[in-house]
Amino acid sequence: MEFAFPGPLRDQLVAAILSGAKTSTSGLVLAYERENEPLPRVGQQLAVVDSEDRRVAAIELTEVRVVRLAEVDLQHALDEGEGDESVAQWRTGHEQFWHSAEVRAELGDPDFTVNDDTLVLAQRFRLVHVAQDT
Repeated sequence: MEFAFPGPLRDQLVAAILSGAKTSTSGLVLAYERENEPLPRVGQQLAVVDSEDRRVAAIELTEVRVVRLAEVDLQHALDEGEGDESVAQWRTGHEQFWHSAEVRAELGDPDFTVNDDTLVLAQRFRLVHVAQDT
Protein backbone atom coordinates (compact mmCIF):
# COMPACT_ATOMS: atom_id res chain seq x y z
CA MET A 1 0.00 0.00 0.00
CA GLU A 2 1.34 3.37 -0.97
CA PHE A 3 0.57 6.32 1.27
CA ALA A 4 0.67 9.62 -0.66
CA PHE A 5 3.44 9.98 -3.24
CA PRO A 6 7.13 9.19 -2.63
CA GLY A 7 8.76 11.97 -0.64
CA PRO A 8 8.39 13.77 2.67
CA LEU A 9 4.65 13.21 3.11
CA ARG A 10 4.93 9.46 2.49
CA ASP A 11 7.90 9.29 4.87
CA GLN A 12 5.88 11.10 7.55
CA LEU A 13 2.87 8.81 7.09
CA VAL A 14 4.95 5.62 7.13
CA ALA A 15 6.72 6.79 10.30
CA ALA A 16 3.30 7.42 11.90
CA ILE A 17 2.20 3.88 10.98
CA LEU A 18 5.37 2.37 12.41
CA SER A 19 4.98 4.35 15.64
CA GLY A 20 1.32 3.34 16.00
CA ALA A 21 0.07 6.94 15.70
CA LYS A 22 -1.64 6.28 12.35
CA THR A 23 -4.39 3.65 12.35
CA SER A 24 -6.70 5.02 9.67
CA THR A 25 -6.43 6.43 6.18
CA SER A 26 -8.63 7.99 3.53
CA GLY A 27 -8.72 7.68 -0.22
CA LEU A 28 -10.94 8.66 -3.08
CA VAL A 29 -13.36 6.00 -4.30
CA LEU A 30 -12.97 7.62 -7.72
CA ALA A 31 -9.31 6.55 -7.84
CA TYR A 32 -10.34 2.89 -7.51
CA GLU A 33 -13.09 3.31 -10.10
CA ARG A 34 -10.75 4.94 -12.63
CA GLU A 35 -8.28 2.06 -12.25
CA ASN A 36 -11.11 -0.48 -12.38
CA GLU A 37 -9.72 -1.80 -9.10
CA PRO A 38 -11.89 -3.45 -6.43
CA LEU A 39 -12.19 -1.68 -3.10
CA PRO A 40 -10.12 -3.18 -0.28
CA ARG A 41 -11.92 -5.43 2.18
CA VAL A 42 -11.78 -6.12 5.90
CA GLY A 43 -9.19 -8.75 6.76
CA GLN A 44 -7.00 -7.94 3.78
CA GLN A 45 -3.31 -7.64 4.61
CA LEU A 46 -1.28 -5.09 2.68
CA ALA A 47 2.42 -4.33 2.47
CA VAL A 48 3.35 -0.75 3.32
CA VAL A 49 6.10 0.71 1.13
CA ASP A 50 8.37 3.65 1.81
CA SER A 51 9.57 6.32 -0.60
CA GLU A 52 12.18 3.93 -2.03
CA ASP A 53 9.47 1.32 -2.72
CA ARG A 54 10.80 -0.96 0.05
CA ARG A 55 8.33 -3.02 2.04
CA VAL A 56 8.66 -1.72 5.58
CA ALA A 57 5.56 -3.14 7.26
CA ALA A 58 2.32 -5.02 6.84
CA ILE A 59 -1.08 -3.82 7.94
CA GLU A 60 -4.43 -5.59 8.20
CA LEU A 61 -7.63 -3.74 7.35
CA THR A 62 -10.08 -3.88 10.23
CA GLU A 63 -12.75 -1.55 8.85
CA VAL A 64 -13.57 -0.31 5.35
CA ARG A 65 -16.33 2.25 4.81
CA VAL A 66 -17.45 4.38 1.90
CA VAL A 67 -18.71 7.72 3.18
CA ARG A 68 -19.47 11.13 1.76
CA LEU A 69 -16.67 13.61 2.45
CA ALA A 70 -19.11 15.57 4.63
CA GLU A 71 -19.62 12.47 6.81
CA VAL A 72 -15.99 11.84 7.81
CA ASP A 73 -16.03 11.80 11.60
CA LEU A 74 -13.64 13.23 14.16
CA GLN A 75 -12.34 9.84 15.37
CA HIS A 76 -11.33 8.89 11.83
CA ALA A 77 -9.59 12.25 11.37
CA LEU A 78 -7.71 11.90 14.68
CA ASP A 79 -6.70 8.30 13.95
CA GLU A 80 -5.04 9.34 10.70
CA GLY A 81 -2.17 10.40 12.96
CA GLU A 82 -1.34 13.58 11.08
CA GLY A 83 -1.90 15.93 14.01
CA ASP A 84 -5.31 17.22 12.98
CA GLU A 85 -7.49 18.26 15.91
CA SER A 86 -10.78 18.75 14.04
CA VAL A 87 -12.59 17.42 11.00
CA ALA A 88 -12.26 20.86 9.39
CA GLN A 89 -8.49 20.79 9.83
CA TRP A 90 -8.36 17.22 8.46
CA ARG A 91 -10.49 18.21 5.48
CA THR A 92 -8.35 21.24 4.64
CA GLY A 93 -5.21 19.09 4.50
CA HIS A 94 -6.87 16.37 2.47
CA GLU A 95 -8.38 18.85 0.03
CA GLN A 96 -4.93 20.35 -0.54
CA PHE A 97 -3.60 16.86 -1.31
CA TRP A 98 -6.55 15.80 -3.47
CA HIS A 99 -6.40 19.07 -5.42
CA SER A 100 -2.65 18.73 -6.02
CA ALA A 101 -1.24 18.45 -9.53
CA GLU A 102 -0.09 14.89 -8.76
CA VAL A 103 -3.55 13.64 -7.77
CA ARG A 104 -5.22 15.47 -10.63
CA ALA A 105 -2.72 13.91 -13.06
CA GLU A 106 -3.29 10.46 -11.56
CA LEU A 107 -7.04 10.90 -11.99
CA GLY A 108 -6.62 12.29 -15.50
CA ASP A 109 -8.61 15.42 -14.62
CA PRO A 110 -6.68 18.71 -14.31
CA ASP A 111 -9.75 20.43 -12.85
CA PHE A 112 -10.72 17.76 -10.29
CA THR A 113 -12.16 19.08 -7.02
CA VAL A 114 -13.90 17.46 -4.10
CA ASN A 115 -17.17 18.53 -2.49
CA ASP A 116 -19.39 17.32 0.36
CA ASP A 117 -20.73 14.47 -1.80
CA THR A 118 -17.34 13.12 -2.93
CA LEU A 119 -17.08 9.47 -1.91
CA VAL A 120 -14.21 8.73 0.45
CA LEU A 121 -12.86 5.31 1.29
CA ALA A 122 -12.29 5.43 5.06
CA GLN A 123 -10.09 2.54 6.17
CA ARG A 124 -9.00 1.50 9.64
CA PHE A 125 -6.07 -0.84 10.07
CA ARG A 126 -3.71 -2.43 12.55
CA LEU A 127 0.02 -2.92 12.20
CA VAL A 128 0.77 -6.63 11.98
CA HIS A 129 4.44 -6.74 10.98
CA VAL A 130 7.45 -4.41 10.81
CA ALA A 131 10.30 -5.33 8.47
CA GLN A 132 13.59 -6.13 10.20
CA ASP A 133 15.66 -3.45 8.46
CA THR A 134 13.44 -0.40 9.10
